[in-house]
Amino acid sequence: MSPVLQELPGLEKTPTGAPRPAGPCIMVIFGATGDLTGRKLMPALYNLAKSRLLSDEFAVVGVSRNDYSLEQFRQMMDDKLQSFATGTLDGELRSWLLQRIYYVHGEFDDPTLYTRLAQALSQVDQQHHTRSNYFFYLATSPVFFGKIADRLGQSELACEKDGHWRRVVFEKPFGNDLDSAKELNRQVRKVLAENQIFRIDHYLGKETVQNILVFRFSNGIFEPIWNRRYIDHVQITVAETVGVEKRGSYFDMAGTLRDMVPNHLFQLLSLTTMEPPISFSSDAVHDEQSKILHAIQPFDDEDVLHCAVRGQYDEGVINSNQVPGYREEEGVPRDSRTETFVALKLMIDNWRWAGVPFYLRTGKRLPVRHSEIAIQFKRAPLVLFRDTPVNSLESNQLIVHIAPDEGISLRFGAKIPGAQMKVGSVEMDFNYSDYFGTNPNTGYEVLLYDCMMGDQTLYQRADMVEAGWAVVDPILEVWKALPPRQFPNYPAGSWGPKEADEIINRDGRSWRKIQQ
Repeated sequence: MSPVLQELPGLEKTPTGAPRPAGPCIMVIFGATGDLTGRKLMPALYNLAKSRLLSDEFAVVGVSRNDYSLEQFRQMMDDKLQSFATGTLDGELRSWLLQRIYYVHGEFDDPTLYTRLAQALSQVDQQHHTRSNYFFYLATSPVFFGKIADRLGQSELACEKDGHWRRVVFEKPFGNDLDSAKELNRQVRKVLAENQIFRIDHYLGKETVQNILVFRFSNGIFEPIWNRRYIDHVQITVAETVGVEKRGSYFDMAGTLRDMVPNHLFQLLSLTTMEPPISFSSDAVHDEQSKILHAIQPFDDEDVLHCAVRGQYDEGVINSNQVPGYREEEGVPRDSRTETFVALKLMIDNWRWAGVPFYLRTGKRLPVRHSEIAIQFKRAPLVLFRDTPVNSLESNQLIVHIAPDEGISLRFGAKIPGAQMKVGSVEMDFNYSDYFGTNPNTGYEVLLYDCMMGDQTLYQRADMVEAGWAVVDPILEVWKALPPRQFPNYPAGSWGPKEADEIINRDGRSWRKIQQ
């Protein structure tokens, strides 16, 4: 940490054993005038600076097609930072960050843009001593990923030499089906080595998601029962109350299956079910995640009809407010057949999980914003209680709460006080904020820091991306061949179409009731 940054007020005190600050570098943001930069990336960079994890030799170069002056762009970033900061802003620290922001405009496929960008980077290097270390963050539409990668290669901006590193961060989705993901991987690898490619999934920036591995593999009481002998089934829920907001035209081309399942939900699934890695190195963790994704039982046409459900929301009420149906959203065709809800039943064909069903659901305009992983254990035998008033036993549940509150809860049986033998369910809850205090963040801080440090553990490897699309592809093909007949099929504010209940009810199970 340089003396300049150390002297700034508003910085958090660095505890003993804290991670070291990232080294000198420049973050180049393509699509810098977009929503992601203002809402997430700028507040995340401020939080990293406040936590003493940015070098004083750090700068940002925004790249966009809008013709702004440097003053206009800095003012825009300042406005966004003040609007979306996760805590109170310190004036001097804010100024420190804004004075390290620069701007270049042009079309992403124009070779002259990259010539001007190279010149700007050289000037920023000299001014801030960033040592020619760059990482390029592609906060753009996915249609530009391949083009930008090609231009970075042609201009040699992605070339690592003389000890300088270059990395490229790709936002999701990486491809829109298996073939396009493979083609994009081939295109990108012509320019970049795999250790330069960072395929981001912001869900992995959440503390509780990272804590899944710590919880499983650092506690001797859970790992021995984390298998088919003791676990009845697993439910993964990612529920959103929002609609498509202003992303209607993009979302209608993607849909919830493409937008959420191969990345967010499969990341949660793989971390929940993977075997213990030999270390926490990125390759060791990715190896085990990849094995799980390859072990998911592939869907045939009949499986899609019985084990995959899609829905589209109609108008309804959320938080006492009337909201429009999906087809009334801006940018959405009035006869759209795009799904806004998905429920799946998956099976994993390996020794640990054979016979254990995994139920996944995600959707927009659901009653509550909530993400969780629910592990339901098998019921204990009732025979011991045959001569008592106890006529049933509840299953034990372990719930990993991911959003909006982060924590873990465990449900188990206890005797109800009184003369008779009666059993009631009780819960033990752990909340991050209660034990470790609150540390407001966007979810991008750890991901940006890891990229600066060259750590790919929380990013997706090429084979993981392709394995996820391989599971989803058969569903996409069947749904394309058999358009939905009854869209919209669930009102906003409900838990999705009735078929989502049937997919789990027919197995004698039910979705966990999530409190609103």
